[in-house]
Amino acid sequence: MGRSYAAKGKKKRKHEHGGALLAPPVANEAPEVPSAVKGKKQRKLENGEASRAPPVADEAEEFPPPEEVGEDKEDVTEGEGAAAEAEDVGEGIPIIPRPVDRRRRPGAIFVLERACLEVGKVGKGMQILNSDDHANYLRKQNRNPADYRPDIIYQALLAIFDSPLTKAGRLQAVYVRTEKGVLFEIKPNVRLPRTFKRFCGLMSQLLQKLSITAEGTREKLLNVIKNPVTKYLPVGARKIGLSYKAEKSVNLFDYVAKSNDDDPLVFVVGAMAHGKIEKEYSDDYIQICNYPLSAACCLNRICSSLEQKWNIR
Repeated sequence: MGRSYAAKGKKKRKHEHGGALLAPPVANEAPEVPSAVKGKKQRKLENGEASRAPPVADEAEEFPPPEEVGEDKEDVTEGEGAAAEAEDVGEGIPIIPRPVDRRRRPGAIFVLERACLEVGKVGKGMQILNSDDHANYLRKQNRNPADYRPDIIYQALLAIFDSPLTKAGRLQAVYVRTEKGVLFEIKPNVRLPRTFKRFCGLMSQLLQKLSITAEGTREKLLNVIKNPVTKYLPVGARKIGLSYKAEKSVNLFDYVAKSNDDDPLVFVVGAMAHGKIEKEYSDDYIQICNYPLSAACCLNRICSSLEQKWNIR
């Protein structure tokens, strides 16, 4: 009697399982390791190899930590920058060739009073103090940063030396007196620096060395001189002080047009942030506008009125 199909299949499956158990292990296959144990062992092995491996130059390079920026560090950096600017003008400054004309023609003289130019030791260098870069330094010295505005005198000088009046050779001299009473002269053929930073370096060198020579020559273009300024003015010069608080109000173009060409005109203008100039040596004390004007704007009006009077185009 034949066996049933279920019994036959059961025996066959048992035989197949037994054959699988008796089969020799394959040499290339490694015994299975639980995934958790395998990961831990593999990580340990990789870490060990990484510790024994030589360091790579690119990966081992460390960047220096960022420097702490403090007030003292900032002052030193500013001092080095000012010293570099002073070295740039150490060999002299360029000059502008003036038109050659032997005819005696009238000219103008400007006196800029109370200019905010003061040298202070900030960090390792000497600098012209200003309210933007040295506010913390000035507060430590119990000073008001708003009073330190060397940009005013810089803009005023540019208004004079960049005018057609100066290019036509009608500028005779410029005198500047600081808040501390230091008086210096600027020759008409000087070419001022085009940037404020270089201008401050030039002024710092001038107040320390007392003179600045022309490039390639020994001609003194900027020179510290003794007070008072009146002993350097021509004899018979008409000294005109300008102030918003003056009682006499005039139309500047008409005022200049009526002046005598035989008498040199000296214009005294304040170059400070607040206050007014003294009228101790002024022959006339006038107001040219109903509103307060900056020094540069006031000087532009003066130059324009003189250019119109002398027909300078």
